[in-house]
Amino acid sequence: MVLLTLALGLALYCFGSKLGGGWGGLLCLASYVSYPAFLAFGPLILTVYFVLSWKQPTDSLQRLGTGVVGLFARRLLMPPWLYLRGLAVFLLMSSRGTFILGHSCPHGVWFYFPALFILKSTLAFLVLLVLAAAVAAIAKRKLPRGSVIPAELRFHWPALWVFLAVFVVACLLSRLDLSIRHFTVPIALIILALAPIPHALEELKRAGWRSARILEGVAVLLAAVSIVTAIRAYPHCIPFLNSLSFDRPGYTLVNDSNLDWNQSLPEAERFVQQRRLENVLVDEYGFSDPTVYVSGAQFWNCQQPSPSDAGRWAIVSASMIEDGDNCLWLMNYSHEVLAGGSMYALQLPAVIPAAGEPGGPPLPGAYKTFGGTPAGMDFRQIFYNCPRDSSQLQPTLNEMQARFAQMQKKK
Repeated sequence: MVLLTLALGLALYCFGSKLGGGWGGLLCLASYVSYPAFLAFGPLILTVYFVLSWKQPTDSLQRLGTGVVGLFARRLLMPPWLYLRGLAVFLLMSSRGTFILGHSCPHGVWFYFPALFILKSTLAFLVLLVLAAAVAAIAKRKLPRGSVIPAELRFHWPALWVFLAVFVVACLLSRLDLSIRHFTVPIALIILALAPIPHALEELKRAGWRSARILEGVAVLLAAVSIVTAIRAYPHCIPFLNSLSFDRPGYTLVNDSNLDWNQSLPEAERFVQQRRLENVLVDEYGFSDPTVYVSGAQFWNCQQPSPSDAGRWAIVSASMIEDGDNCLWLMNYSHEVLAGGSMYALQLPAVIPAAGEPGGPPLPGAYKTFGGTPAGMDFRQIFYNCPRDSSQLQPTLNEMQARFAQMQKKK
């Protein structure tokens, strides 16, 4: 995955160099390597089905037989079968609730990705886009037509904008809004659209426009600032939000893997070791077993604390505080930020107020469910059995699909 991420950077540099010369390629490359979303999700294995299915039981294809030929066919067909089954699950889950800018929505909304793009880009990159638009407008007025884009690429330039428009419109119309990672194709195309700017400024200098040299310096400065911002944010690029968030906690603005995707569990383990805690309550954002990563971890739903939890330490994913669960009550107590805002650690009060009381957990009617799953069911607890017993994976998936199908019928 790292090699594929590097290959994408190389592709943007090569195409950018064709569109805008060497400086155009470097501008695209600098924008790419400093974009937090690519740094966060580029190295992650998300869809390499052959690797992920290598030791997964093939019971779901048992109709192909149990002999040598049947077992071989089942193993061979597992990757495409997982992919097709994933598409089916996506259709069942294609209209799910989402959360953006402090508002819960029953399904995807058109402004979800524009808002994420503004919040999760570096400010320098956003300013660079404004500069690019201004330079394009000036070049169109002051330079002869066709002097910026090479003649042999005049078809490719409008094609780039057509591709960008198609992807953006598809994202705006989507009813499944989860993460900035689903918007990375438009982001890559936007980065590529920056390529002609250095060449345009060079042509404007030749045409006698004095401010072109100043804008060249501004473009270089913005690219450098964007790189510095990315370095400062690393390795906590998943929860990255720029200063347009006005220091509001991430959990009040965005959701899902825009904040936490369980990448911060090692940070939770460091906290446990530093505090020398023998056990800790963990409300994570995912289906993994927290005991593998965090010593003495105990699965916890922050909406349903028990009286025996009083005084204990808890570590809660930022994605569970307002969107995945309804646990804003925890923020009434002293807490520590972990992994750049991906998780929070806090010590529960000596006496936990009753549900519905000030400073206490919500009443059952105000509960929220992880990932927009059907009410009254926490799939995290169901999935915990799968890593320990892989034969439980298929029955669990069957139950999940049945629940979502039932939920879709009710809609």
